[in-house]
Amino acid sequence: MEFQDVVRRRRMVRKFTDEPVADESLRRILRNALRGPSAGFSQGQGFLVLTGEELKRFWEFAASWAPASVTTAPVAIVPLSVKNAYLDRYAKPDKGFAAGDDSWWRVPYWDVDTGMAAMLILQTAVDEGLGAVFFGLAPESVERVHSEFGVPEDHDPIGVIALGHGDEPGPSPDSSARTIRRRDFSEVIRFGHW
Repeated sequence: MEFQDVVRRRRMVRKFTDEPVADESLRRILRNALRGPSAGFSQGQGFLVLTGEELKRFWEFAASWAPASVTTAPVAIVPLSVKNAYLDRYAKPDKGFAAGDDSWWRVPYWDVDTGMAAMLILQTAVDEGLGAVFFGLAPESVERVHSEFGVPEDHDPIGVIALGHGDEPGPSPDSSARTIRRRDFSEVIRFGHW
């Protein structure tokens, strides 16, 4: 698929068929996630991939912020940001910042870079002919992700991506894309001066 088609077709899919995701497609999606930008090449991301019984256990506590139809997805990917990887990387001699010092980071690039990896997952899903939706994880569910699935404490979930074969011909009935117009180019983009 042409890249511009991937960008135009990418949308949040909230309902899925029961058809499984091919292992080859899932692995391609995950390999592409590893190709995202990474400040200082810190590579401070992890991805918890859930299917089968683990996924059923996950939905028992993690579906509170998602429409019920999302739980029909056969795969959930939890992108995890690892702040310590950035702090450790930037304490190396070629960067020269104090070990463990995050005071100079105006923006948490560990979260930014993990968000970019999540976007690569969403875009590759389109290229694979699949549907996906990114949604938040309730704060009270974060500890359970750590305890139920053995996720290290310094790996912070930034959200969840439900992935599968979409079962919607267009935007979901409850999608904001149906009720809110996309902002015009001229409303958002300025060249040279705001």
